[in-house]
Amino acid sequence: MGSLSNESFDQFLDSLKKAGIAISDEAGLRARLAEAQRWRYAFQTLAANGKTIGISFEDGPQGHNEAEIERAFSEFAFSEKTRAVFAQSLRH
Repeated sequence: MGSLSNESFDQFLDSLKKAGIAISDEAGLRARLAEAQRWRYAFQTLAANGKTIGISFEDGPQGHNEAEIERAFSEFAFSEKTRAVFAQSLRH
């Protein structure tokens, strides 16, 4: 559980990867989230617009596990809007 301030974007991204999500320019994504005061908002922005700078999310070689993705978004208290933006980014 813990407070939101104790939760790291590293743990969240690791959860997405375990759920079968591949991240292009993962190092760049992690660097940008590390710089952001509100990493959840930065993640939403990058999920929506990151392709122009080489950051994108897609199915890994084995596909993705929708239930695990939902669990990660719930655990890290993301809004429904962010979930929708992420889902849309996977379709493109």
